[in-house]
Amino acid sequence: MSINSGDCAFILICSALVFFMTPGLAFFYTGMVRRKNALNTLLSCFFICGLASLMWIIIGYSLSFGTNHAGIIGGLNHLFFNGVAGINPEYSSTIPENLFAAYQMMFAIITPALICGSLIGRMKFSKLVIFIALWSLVVYYPLAHMVWGTGGFLKELGALDFAGGNVVHISSGVTGLIACILLGKRREFGLTSYKPHNIPFVVLGAGILWFGWFGFNAGSALAADGIAVHAFLTTNLSGASALLSWMLIEQIMHKKTTALGAATGAVVGLVAITPGAGFVPIWSAIIIGALVSPICYFFMSKVKHLFKYDDALDAFGCHGIGGVWGGIATGIFANKDVNPLVSSNGLIYGEMKLFVAQLISIGITIVIAVAATFIIVSILKAFGGIRVSAEEEAQGLDVAIHSETAYPAFTGLD
Repeated sequence: MSINSGDCAFILICSALVFFMTPGLAFFYTGMVRRKNALNTLLSCFFICGLASLMWIIIGYSLSFGTNHAGIIGGLNHLFFNGVAGINPEYSSTIPENLFAAYQMMFAIITPALICGSLIGRMKFSKLVIFIALWSLVVYYPLAHMVWGTGGFLKELGALDFAGGNVVHISSGVTGLIACILLGKRREFGLTSYKPHNIPFVVLGAGILWFGWFGFNAGSALAADGIAVHAFLTTNLSGASALLSWMLIEQIMHKKTTALGAATGAVVGLVAITPGAGFVPIWSAIIIGALVSPICYFFMSKVKHLFKYDDALDAFGCHGIGGVWGGIATGIFANKDVNPLVSSNGLIYGEMKLFVAQLISIGITIVIAVAATFIIVSILKAFGGIRVSAEEEAQGLDVAIHSETAYPAFTGLD
């Protein structure tokens, strides 16, 4: 085992790409809200770059990838990055462990930021900061250990999650659903239409996310090798397929295609391929992307309307549902010929073991996210509440909470 400079350079670049996804997500979300909540939405994602980075160095990496405890959580042996140096063959034989840890830190930053899309427009910023910190401790770090850590329960079960279907998308999407239900609807929900104030921001954000997703998925190979190239290709193909699929749905349903829909389609396609990017054949990425758009469209347009939950920017419909489909699709299409880490072929090849493991891992992820979110929100409600006042919500959180405005020269109606 020796450090490979090419692999190191590749993972350093991928780490930067994944970091860039969080500002991209901030623009993606911000474009979809009203003007009066634009800066609050931006900051709700952007502050996590600071909080999650510090938490990861202090305790997050240790709890995620430290000494195994019952397959559920890591130990405290790497607090403040203690002993994180040299090569750890459990995770990579060609890059130093501190680079692996730095790469994983970027995932710990963007994952809780995804949740913010469900809570926009009515949550106290101070309570959001506390919520993100507690959620990282009790949901993200244990899940990262269970799925990716040495001795992790779901890893030992045989479940596959190449770049974060369970750890990133399902956990954050389901959390967003439960949190928005417990938080309550926005004051005008069901009475007025919440129109996006800046669709170019949405497309810009989606483009940055797509760009960063190459580091997100290809980098998860942890080497500049054939698996990384494979993941790069499946990532792009699924995003492209889902974009076109969403446009086709809009044309059929509304006789018009929209930029907002195309951007959304691309993102759900990228979500769906994440758990299987380095495990499924390239041709299957077309199917995975093509099918995720109608699945997510149905949940965003029909199920959300039926149950009347106020998932403001559809974090659940996009990441939760897209992640679930991606995990199931991995159980259907994963193939040993693509990656030797696939212990059992997918359902399409006549084998059931992996498919069942995928369903179990998805179910466990959902249970953890639901239970933890309910407990955290209940605690925050008991200590001063988590919602802004009706007056602050009507005024807009940019002025009411942050005393600034994104568009100081704008004098029209919001």
